[in-house]
Amino acid sequence: MVNLSAKTAESPAWTAAVASLQSVNVRPEIILEEVPAPARLAPHSVAIAADVVNSHDEDLANGRFVVLHDPAGQDTWDGPFRIVTFIKASIEPDVVTDELFDEVAWSWLMLTLEEANAAFHNISGTVTRTVSRSFAGLEDRAGETELELRASWTPETEDLASHLRAWTTLAEMCAGLAPLPPGVTSIVRNN
Repeated sequence: MVNLSAKTAESPAWTAAVASLQSVNVRPEIILEEVPAPARLAPHSVAIAADVVNSHDEDLANGRFVVLHDPAGQDTWDGPFRIVTFIKASIEPDVVTDELFDEVAWSWLMLTLEEANAAFHNISGTVTRTVSRSFAGLEDRAGETELELRASWTPETEDLASHLRAWTTLAEMCAGLAPLPPGVTSIVRNN
């Protein structure tokens, strides 16, 4: 659960949206916190950062979930709300060269939205795979391969809980965490 300080008095729809986000519980490996939101894109906005860690507090993935609200709507959104997200995670070196991986990663997003019953339209996004190699004074660093998934969509209602749940499930998948069956709680051991 994340506590949000977003102003809620100006718009009943915005108040409902913020309340719905605050109702979401996540597994202990996912750390959510409010971060500064973009101020010029919409009259109302809130941003949530996520860090996905393992039992040794090693970062597995991170990302942002941003909600924009314009009571008058915006033509490009086709609605009064827009969700803008990204997730970055390390991936296996052999996956970075697999041309089908982009399709697979995008299908994870679509699957999580569908399984969370998060009604939406006007979705768009990108999947990027990168390889980084270090040279000279940094040559002792291991190569890095990463996935970055960026997406935005327009939710059908101001109840955004299912959208945040879908996105945190996507973060779990990108981080390589084993999925939890419904009703099961993850226990993280501090060693």
